[in-house]
Amino acid sequence: MDYLSPEYKKEIFAAHSKEGEKDTGSPEAQVALFTKRISHLTEHLKVNKKDHSTRRGLMKLVGKRRSMLDYLSKKDINRYRAIIKELGIRK
Repeated sequence: MDYLSPEYKKEIFAAHSKEGEKDTGSPEAQVALFTKRISHLTEHLKVNKKDHSTRRGLMKLVGKRRSMLDYLSKKDINRYRAIIKELGIRK
């Protein structure tokens, strides 16, 4: 399946959000999408070591995910722990 195609995004949102694929704004759904994008960019940078603009984009994406996880940990610690465990993210 193509990286970040609409069908792929629907699968991610359906798997990680509370209300199915229509729930694209919940922190869990956004963190799941960020995680998929981060893993894709990480694989790209393993091959293309000198691609610094992609590296900068990756760092911005990691920061966005971190702030979203911080928000979730303050709002509801149980949801935070569940999404961390589900996606296998380090704390």
